[in-house]
Amino acid sequence: MADKKPQDNRTAEQIRRDLAAARARVSAQVEQLVEEVHPTAIKDRTIDQARAFAQTEFESAKSTIKDEAGWRVDRLVAVGGAVLGVVTFLLTVRAITGAGRKKAIQKRELKGLARSLRDD
Repeated sequence: MADKKPQDNRTAEQIRRDLAAARARVSAQVEQLVEEVHPTAIKDRTIDQARAFAQTEFESAKSTIKDEAGWRVDRLVAVGGAVLGVVTFLLTVRAITGAGRKKAIQKRELKGLARSLRDD
């Protein structure tokens, strides 16, 4: 019982056409893959996904402070308080770091003045 190979009854021209069709399919798939993994395409997809996410989150946040009855004052006060807290925190940090920079500048000026007095 020898295994018989199936006989290919295609003509040479049919085989060439089949090969050309297969080559065209592979070429199209490779082009599609290259377009899919191209950095610009990845960037564009990521931007689109981020926009969709931001839009969804914005709508969700908006629905928590405004409903069918109108603006929810309790939620607006909470959001306003949070914003005020963040602004206060940032101003405090800026004042602290600004004061630190101011002291460092004053120290450098005093050292320079002391040097110039010693040199005279």
